[in-house]
Amino acid sequence: MIDTTSPPVALSPGRRVLSSLTANTTLINIVGLLAAIVLLYIVLSTTATGFLNVANQLGLLRQAAIIGITATGMTLVIIAGEIDVSVGPAVALSSVITAEAIMTWGLPTPLAILVTMVIAIGWGSLAGVLRARFRVPSFIATLGLWSMLRGIGQFWTNALPVPLPEDDPIMNVLSGSILGVPTPAWAMIITFLVFGFIARKTAYGRSVFATGGNPAAARLAGINVSRVRIILFATMGLLAAISGVFLAARLGSGNAGAANGLEFDVIAAVVIGGTAMAGGRGSLIGTFLGVLFITLIGNGLVLLGVNSFLQNVIRGAIIVAAVLLNVTLSRRRSAQADD
Repeated sequence: MIDTTSPPVALSPGRRVLSSLTANTTLINIVGLLAAIVLLYIVLSTTATGFLNVANQLGLLRQAAIIGITATGMTLVIIAGEIDVSVGPAVALSSVITAEAIMTWGLPTPLAILVTMVIAIGWGSLAGVLRARFRVPSFIATLGLWSMLRGIGQFWTNALPVPLPEDDPIMNVLSGSILGVPTPAWAMIITFLVFGFIARKTAYGRSVFATGGNPAAARLAGINVSRVRIILFATMGLLAAISGVFLAARLGSGNAGAANGLEFDVIAAVVIGGTAMAGGRGSLIGTFLGVLFITLIGNGLVLLGVNSFLQNVIRGAIIVAAVLLNVTLSRRRSAQADD
């Protein structure tokens, strides 16, 4: 996995010191997450019946993939100083479009998936244009999109699942395994590697960091900040479509009510992974570990029989604690930079 804590640019001596502090903080965060994941495995293996079963571990990978694929894009969005809260409905509506395209429109599965991706890129671009061209805060733009996408999906299907054909070979592959590993997990790993390369090795990746660090300075440096933002939200639409296709394959249907609350898990995984909510700093390695941590928490709570309402309380507490830690570290880093 490729770390994207900071893009490779020339630094002054003072900046090099700050960069070193940032790298050390990121390393500490990664080590801490690894320790927390190991601890969770130890605790859950002794307290949660069936946790170490092969079926449960494969289920963990499938669930992590749905969160992880969208979390890669969300990492770059938050690094750029933005937010996208429309992830859950976007994934659900993508599953519906895929199922409708196959069952109602009569499209071949590959074309149905392609159509789903194109439509999702369209609504992601819409959110990006609202943010970039009309200065609508990304939270408001994507909150409106959240409501629209959820409403469209439920109105379109009358809140009923849209079944997929049982003998669809492509959907069977997408819901199955390759070399014993669930296909969605392979997609998640590939997505992390691709986005890690983009963030670390491309001019666009460096532009994302610069935009989140200081948009005004990025503009003065010749970066088209508006274009960066539009591409980011369009990419989120694409990743939501990919997750939606995998979700449809897993459920055997498109479901407008699925992925409820997914946006909270995605954002929590990114923040727990060490990406700064203020923008300008983040790590895809951290996000990957954050995805595993969030997935383990959710799986463990279910196996332990914790009340579903109480599960939401615990997840909310984890998000608040992660943001609090994130803000505290950012303030300390700013204070060290001022010194």
